[in-house]
Amino acid sequence: MPIKYASTAAAPLRYAALAQGVAGLVVAGCMVWLAPSSPVSALLLALLHGLCAALVAAVLRLPRWWWLISFLFAPLAVLALGLGWPPWAWLFGFVVLLLVFWRTDASRVPLYMSNASTAQRLAKLLPATPCRLIDLGCGDGRLLRQLARTRADCQFVGLEHAPLTWAWAWLWGLRLPNLYIGYGSFWEHSLADYDVVYAFLSPVPMTRLWDKACAEVKPGALLVSNSFAVFGITPALQVQVDDSRETCLHVYKLAGNPVHTFTSCR
Repeated sequence: MPIKYASTAAAPLRYAALAQGVAGLVVAGCMVWLAPSSPVSALLLALLHGLCAALVAAVLRLPRWWWLISFLFAPLAVLALGLGWPPWAWLFGFVVLLLVFWRTDASRVPLYMSNASTAQRLAKLLPATPCRLIDLGCGDGRLLRQLARTRADCQFVGLEHAPLTWAWAWLWGLRLPNLYIGYGSFWEHSLADYDVVYAFLSPVPMTRLWDKACAEVKPGALLVSNSFAVFGITPALQVQVDDSRETCLHVYKLAGNPVHTFTSCR
């Protein structure tokens, strides 16, 4: 029975590890077969390992960017060993990356940073009256700091679950009285108190976020998604940002609004 794409997409790290394991068995078999007759360089074996791992990842129907990761893992490991760095340096680098990206494989949300141009466009979408905005997965908090300085009459909240980026956002946000940075998963946080919900996530959680927002937000609230639209729901407003990314803000109206005509929850 073929493995369904949905199952591998839900746990890509597990299947990526399986791909590496299968590739390791293939390379070990090649070494047993070839070693008695001719030596093979470590880099060549690593490239063979990477090719096998990428093929297995494709057979398992992992997302295509995992194919590239599967291919590059072994060759980069061999090249890195040639640098001669002490073991503690690798451990330190691993810990830093872990604290910054913190189970991206499970959340399926990479670390995206909203730029200053996006903050400027988002500020124009805020109501003229004081409001409350929450940034779901605020990263280092740069977007919220710019908004908090621009609109001192509004309250801004950011939630981040990666320890190191949360600590950075929290520390730099202490100087702004209308900014609060919380630690934890936004899935466990109610959206009922906010007028604007901002998210820069990935395509994977957008349907779940839509359902959560529809169930929790108060009448008149907006959902603004950076770059990623909600599948099957047409945004009522799309705002192009003048930046190198060609960022698009997808704006959804989650309840009746007397001024604008937006898409409503169904």
